[in-house]
Amino acid sequence: MLRVDNLRKRYRTGDEALKGVSFSVPDGEVVGLIGPSGAGKSTLIRCINRLVEPNDGDVFLNELNVTKLGRGDLKRARRRIGMIFQEYALVERLSVMENVLSGRLGYVSFWQSFTRRFPQSDVDKAFSLLERVGLTDHADKRADALSGGQRQRVGIARALEQDPELLLIDEPTASLDPKTSRQIMRLITEICRERNLPAIINIHDVPLAQAFVDRIVGLQEGEVVFDGPPSDLTEDVLTRIYGEEDWTTMHGDQDEPEDTHPHPARNDPTAELV
Repeated sequence: MLRVDNLRKRYRTGDEALKGVSFSVPDGEVVGLIGPSGAGKSTLIRCINRLVEPNDGDVFLNELNVTKLGRGDLKRARRRIGMIFQEYALVERLSVMENVLSGRLGYVSFWQSFTRRFPQSDVDKAFSLLERVGLTDHADKRADALSGGQRQRVGIARALEQDPELLLIDEPTASLDPKTSRQIMRLITEICRERNLPAIINIHDVPLAQAFVDRIVGLQEGEVVFDGPPSDLTEDVLTRIYGEEDWTTMHGDQDEPEDTHPHPARNDPTAELV
């Protein structure tokens, strides 16, 4: 279970990104985090695992107060928090299997990681995860030879290789076509239910969130202005979150063929951190 209590973040510019955010996510629940650009969604996700340091408040992962940990304990705690990125954060020159195994870097010695000599149990688990996400036949392919949807599946498998107790997912479908977006959201929600994993998904596509998540938290200017089931996301609520608009025409995108062509390599600065 994740619990966030009165989380606050003010940047050096004076901008207050989070203004006392509080909520909890029980095991197995998938929460969609929505709101306009600048509402604090990405800051919130990054404060939870302290990629961004909050100014005040607490984050509890089960009984562990993540916000009070020193550097060594924080490194160990991050092994328990899987993160899935919008731009995949894969090492392009490495194979699919090597990218998945990078989820074990926090558990093996420096020389094991440097020489890529992982325990057989880690390799067996990686093969099992690749089968679960539908990429068994791609294990030896380089990451830069994959389509966007396939890359995101590798990112999901890598996060699960950590044996996480929580998933933080930052706009997993922003670079994908509508059909692939639905497939990825379905895969994430199914896996969370299978493993009883709590998850937070930062997502801009409101109809897609409504179709797949258990609960929606809406942010506006760093504050929670809605927290409830997708069915309660009325026109009035959407106006409270996003501002005035004609919400009667909002509907999900039609399915399109899955992207099967490799995307050009992206220069994601996080890729070398996996």
